[in-house]
Amino acid sequence: MKDEFVKNIGVWGQRYYAYLKKHSPTVINVMRMKGTLEQYLRDLDRDAQDMFELLVKQYAEIEGITEQLKIENQIEWVGRMNNIKARVTNIVIEELIFC
Repeated sequence: MKDEFVKNIGVWGQRYYAYLKKHSPTVINVMRMKGTLEQYLRDLDRDAQDMFELLVKQYAEIEGITEQLKIENQIEWVGRMNNIKARVTNIVIEELIFC
């Protein structure tokens, strides 16, 4: 099957591939013919993951979510971090996946 390589790409690359497959199948075909699709998806996946990690760190810092909070109140820390990760996921999707 020609989509087998997608299993080896991270979640961000897979999301972008699904988006392209639905909205721009011609782009996928052109990139396949040029042999650039897999590397493009890997690069996008890496960039999106880097953006995600950086934004999570920055938001946590801005909102005062510290290791001390994690030690003192794990439930609050997890809740607040999950909230940040959800917001950052939406940002990355809007900026890099559905662009």
